[in-house]
Parts: sequence; structure tokens; C-alpha cells
Amino acid sequence: MADQLKGMKVAILVADNFEQVEMTDPREALDNEAAGTYLIVPHDGEVQAFKHDMKGDKFEVDMTLSFAEPDEFDAVMLPGGVFNADKLRVVRQAQDFVVRIDELGKPVAVICHGPWLLVSAGLVGGRTMTSYYTLKDDIRNAGGQWLDREAVWDRNWVSSRNPRDLPVFDRLMVDLFASYWDATGRKRKAA
Repeated sequence: MADQLKGMKVAILVADNFEQVEMTDPREALDNEAAGTYLIVPHDGEVQAFKHDMKGDKFEVDMTLSFAEPDEFDAVMLPGGVFNADKLRVVRQAQDFVVRIDELGKPVAVICHGPWLLVSAGLVGGRTMTSYYTLKDDIRNAGGQWLDREAVWDRNWVSSRNPRDLPVFDRLMVDLFASYWDATGRKRKAA
């Protein structure tokens, strides 16, 4: 454990039926760097994960979106999963959350279908990113540039395509978050 993100608060926004490994693997990478990770969901209780097309595990919710204040977090991570992303993209509180995080120049890490929330929030214009290949038209139609790469770092965002790319995504996410944070818990700079 390097502790380079010690004291950093990372919001992980999901709805039911998110792709389990796209939450658990990046969360573990953040935990290994001593970041505090918080599973934030539109509802109380537990949230259901999926493993591709089958039910996965259930996870305890740390906070509901109605109580989550983006100013109190230092970064956001958006897992994918088609059903999760399709549900979350129309939740106004989720849109407002990512808009505020981006306005403050805080880091955003997003994978697979997760960019749908960024599209619906009106944040993709002028950005270069990647995603699951079926979102390329959504990103281009929203004014973004889509690349078919394992991961893309554009200013304060890191994006990735799918679970196969998690090793690269996790490394770049930690590097992006560390560029904003130092081990003493002080913000270095807006990315």
C-alpha cells in the first residue's frame, strides 16, 4: 500500500445492475492507495451488481444521492454496466453531482457505459475519451472525440472501454487522482 491517496474521498456513483468488476476492481485500487471510497446510490439499503448478464453480489450503500454533496468529495468514479448507466443517466441528482465535480476541476474516472451520465449531464463536448464501443456515436453526437483505446486521459478525466482494460484504467485513475492529491491529504491542484 503506497498511501498516495490517503485522506482523499472518492464518490462511486451507481444504480442497480452495475457491472460488478468495474466497481470492485477500481475500488480495490483506490483502497490500496488509502483513498476513502463511498458507494453512492439513488436509494437506501443495498445495490445489486451484475456479472455480465447474471446477477452478482449485493453491496451496502454508503450514502444516497439525496445526501451526497459533491463539494465534500475529491473525485468521482463511474462504473459501467448498461442497465446501471441507463438508469443513472436520467437521475437529475447524479447529473448535478458530476457537473459540480467537473466545474471544480476534480478528477473523474469512467469506464464502459458509465459515460452515458456525462453525456446526459452535458459534459462531453470538447472532450476526448473512450468507452464501450456502442457509445461512440453518443459521445460524438454530444460533441466529444471518441478513441478506441484501453484508456484515455483528457484533463481531469480518465475513461476506459471495458473490464479487459481494468489494469490500465486502474493505473491511470490512480495517477490522475494522485496528480490532484498528495499523501498528506492536501489538494495539489485542479487537473
